[in-house]
Amino acid sequence: MAPMTTLASRWATTVANARAPHAGPDPAPYAKNLLARWDEPQRRYHTTDHLTAVLDRIDELADHAEDLPAIQLAAWFHDAVYRPDRSENEERSAALAERALPELGIDAPRTAEVARLVRLTVTHDPAADDRNGQVLCDADLAVLAGSPDRYAAYAAAVRAEYAFVPDPDFRSGRAAVLRQLLALPHLFRTPHGQAHWEQPARHNLTTELSLLSTGT
Repeated sequence: MAPMTTLASRWATTVANARAPHAGPDPAPYAKNLLARWDEPQRRYHTTDHLTAVLDRIDELADHAEDLPAIQLAAWFHDAVYRPDRSENEERSAALAERALPELGIDAPRTAEVARLVRLTVTHDPAADDRNGQVLCDADLAVLAGSPDRYAAYAAAVRAEYAFVPDPDFRSGRAAVLRQLLALPHLFRTPHGQAHWEQPARHNLTTELSLLSTGT
């Protein structure tokens, strides 16, 4: 798991950049609450390691962002509520942001943008002019472009989160998700994502789909 102290420090920096000086309370208790959520026992993929990876990829894509602090806050909240057997995780995560951020001194427009971005992770389909959404969605999907070993570990972690689903049902459901992704004109919307992540991600998805179809 990613070091909690490092993540807490990153959170404090993001909050400081997102609000006026001395505009709200100490952000540390909010970091503690969020990190506890990201460390819940039902998580195998949606862990602090995933949070760290998304934040790192956002940094990589920062030149494309219009409101970097909003995107970073959205990364913290986008899987803050996560139950693999429920479908309303993104909505509940967005609602959590809408409650917490005003308390922290984040203004209403930026709070609304954070909540919008969190909800966008339901579809990962940002508009052509939605630079903030493109950065968050690309950062969230960048795991698909990992090395074969890293992608295999990701796929295994996803399966572990859905251990309660019988194998035939998981295979069919996962295959449908992969086919849906492969049918998209672009998996990634930022120039960097398209140049560096599109091809390896499609290779990984195609490989996993083939393994699922053969029962491997």
